[in-house]
Amino acid sequence: MPKIEHLIYLDPPFNSQATYNILYKSPSGKDGGAQYQAFEDSWQWGPAADYAFALVRNSQSPAYGILTALNNFMQKSDLMAYLTMMTARLLAMKRVLKPTGSIFLHCDSSASHYLKIILDQIFSEGGFQNEIIWRRSTGKSLMTRRLPTNHDSILLYSGGDSAWNADEGFAPYDPDNLPETIKTKYRYVDDQGVATA
Repeated sequence: MPKIEHLIYLDPPFNSQATYNILYKSPSGKDGGAQYQAFEDSWQWGPAADYAFALVRNSQSPAYGILTALNNFMQKSDLMAYLTMMTARLLAMKRVLKPTGSIFLHCDSSASHYLKIILDQIFSEGGFQNEIIWRRSTGKSLMTRRLPTNHDSILLYSGGDSAWNADEGFAPYDPDNLPETIKTKYRYVDDQGVATA
């Protein structure tokens, strides 16, 4: 497992085309009715995307070839603006990442496949380590058009000099040192002495 000082975890906006607000509560804790727009998770091609595209071009990274091919296909679309901005940021992160470091990119199905091929170029052959599936919810019962979207992906890449240490990836199970929520959920013990729900 990578050492913590050699790690970047990135949970960027997902290009969800949604506006996220902060809701304020009254001093008593009830809904105060006031809200503030925190950020808008939508991207449009404009001067900022042009600038980011130029940064990627000037980086001399192979990621520019992928971005150019995607641009030929998508033109200057909203998704292309998002991918361009992400590529510029990922290149900057690769530049500051230690050779023994790793980057975890949290993304969803709207762009994870594009981000993976961009990261493949930034980190080159052997940089991809794992795709971690994070299940964030159970399936919704009101599925009328498609299967539920209930997970995100975390793409793990390393700088090249990382080595997996399986001993650091897991903590030993200590039944005497569990959070209360876990203790109450797993309160039964089976025939082998293993806690069950």
